[in-house]
Amino acid sequence: MRFSPRTAMLGVFGLALAVPAAQAADPIKIGVIAETAAISGVGIPNAAKMAAEEINAKGGINGRMIEIVDYDDHNSAVDAVRAFQRAAQQDKVVAVIASYISEVVLALEPWAGRLKMPMITPGAASNDITKRVHDDYARMKYVFHGYLASTQIADIVCKSAKELLAHDLHMKTSVVMSEDAAWTIPLDEEYLKCLPAAGLKVLDHVRLSPDTTDFTPIFNKIEGEKPDVMITGISHVGVQPTVQWQQEQVPIPMFGVSSQATNSTFWKDTNGATEGVIFNMVSAPDVAVTPKTIPFATKYHQKYGNLPGYAAYTSYDDVYMWADAIRRAGSTDPDKIVAAMEKTDYVGTIGRITFLPKEDTFAHGMRIGPGYITGLMVQWQNGQPVTVWPEKVATGKMKFPSFIKLPQ
Repeated sequence: MRFSPRTAMLGVFGLALAVPAAQAADPIKIGVIAETAAISGVGIPNAAKMAAEEINAKGGINGRMIEIVDYDDHNSAVDAVRAFQRAAQQDKVVAVIASYISEVVLALEPWAGRLKMPMITPGAASNDITKRVHDDYARMKYVFHGYLASTQIADIVCKSAKELLAHDLHMKTSVVMSEDAAWTIPLDEEYLKCLPAAGLKVLDHVRLSPDTTDFTPIFNKIEGEKPDVMITGISHVGVQPTVQWQQEQVPIPMFGVSSQATNSTFWKDTNGATEGVIFNMVSAPDVAVTPKTIPFATKYHQKYGNLPGYAAYTSYDDVYMWADAIRRAGSTDPDKIVAAMEKTDYVGTIGRITFLPKEDTFAHGMRIGPGYITGLMVQWQNGQPVTVWPEKVATGKMKFPSFIKLPQ
């Protein structure tokens, strides 16, 4: 068969047209870097994959499917950086959802700037994450904070403590007990300011190593000071102090932040020792924070066999927000994605999400307050997480184990 020059030219032209069409059908890759063996980390890729499946079932992003490329960082900042570099340079992801550990996110943040890779954290809390964006916007604008900053968390805990503890239970004294980590430095600084303002005098401030295995000396010291409540800031530790608190019948309630307690597996992991522990969340499976909250929690439970932890809610929302930003940008160009992400106004599982401007101290952090992101206090009761605050959405009242001594 003979081909004329005109036929050959048409063939080449047709091939040229076919290449962009094939590229247009390529999936849009979103990287997820998480601590998949950790109680608080496993929900991050699980929820991200759920969101991607839902978006893809509705046609993806302008006809292109989302592909979640997940990496286990093994709780290591070094491994996380390697994964981030691979995601950006080899796997060609267009955005990243990364980690619930502040030290990991802070290690990744400069790389987001160097590689111009849009990134959001679903669970890290350090104030420095957004401070860096504020202080060096030109380089750090690629980073968004998809969770509350430590100072904001402390303010929510103090507000709830004023109503639940100082007012309802007539408590007057507290001891702050936090793990020694980047995220608890601003948390504790704010605790020490806002707890007295909430009516709870701080008798002591205990910072413990995340490698602590025996909490008996710590509990003995705190018990000797006779506070009405322990205000916690724990994430990397969680199971061991909770088990020992129950085993040793420490008569002081634990109230505050306990990240591992946000996962439904925590009841089994502690063999029920978490009964009575009160902890902060932005969403809970028993409260319709938005119309999306309970359906997500129900579907997650059906798919994975347990209820989502705090970073699962945010990771799920993060995929939807990246998808929406890419759709509005009409491009996977990182600067265009960032510009679109800055204009986000999205109702997710945790509330209405908008990001603060670069001039704000918490630049690219979520707007906090009524009508946006607020907060809940949840208590473990008979194997179930029960929301006890705010009163207008509470599904139950506080209950404590018999060994807890409340003010008379």
